[in-house]
Amino acid sequence: MAAAQGHFSDHSDGKRGTDETADSTETNPVPAAFRRAVEALRSARLRSEIEIDPTRPPQRLAPYAYAVEAAVVDGEDDLADGRLVLLHDPDGHEAWKGTFRLVTLVRAELEPEMAADPLLPEVCWSWLTGALEARGLAYGEASGTVTMAGSHYFGGLADRRPATQIEIRASWTPREGLGGVPDTGAHLAAWCDLLCQIAGLPPAPPEPATGPTGTVTGAGVVSLPQRRGPQQA
Repeated sequence: MAAAQGHFSDHSDGKRGTDETADSTETNPVPAAFRRAVEALRSARLRSEIEIDPTRPPQRLAPYAYAVEAAVVDGEDDLADGRLVLLHDPDGHEAWKGTFRLVTLVRAELEPEMAADPLLPEVCWSWLTGALEARGLAYGEASGTVTMAGSHYFGGLADRRPATQIEIRASWTPREGLGGVPDTGAHLAAWCDLLCQIAGLPPAPPEPATGPTGTVTGAGVVSLPQRRGPQQA
């Protein structure tokens, strides 16, 4: 299992801070709730197929932001990849109906038989909501898009078979727990379940564990149709 890492952005005055380790400054202290939410993300234990790396968070979506990018890796192949951003506005946000928001982008290339399914966009959205619900996570104000794009190759690339990419863009408001802090570690684990699902990996076996807000963080995802069969050793 790999621990999550990432970059921290504190720019409530409109400018990015120079400290990326989430340390506060005298002029611009970081809210305790955001610190705890970030620490839960950093300490999350993830499936071994997940490679997770730091990335720059957006600077204008909220006063505080933290971001990671991850990929599902099989040997030298990336089966799916994505980015997860944690946003925080201590004053609350009318559209979020809360003080925290999670924003994601997930991408993968699909097998031809799966790409031909007219219900695929609805199925992909259910993978996201199913991953959250499988871990017992409460959330609200979920919204997003599922986009499919096909590529056909010609000329010197004509020997390549047609390919279809799926892209999920989504955001949701995690339920805040004790001290106004959502169980961000469990939300990150659920997001990684989505990555593995869209990559075609089988669900991980349940590994019950209690998160900082009392949420079970080790449950497996809902069993859904797989895009690939079991990987050969």
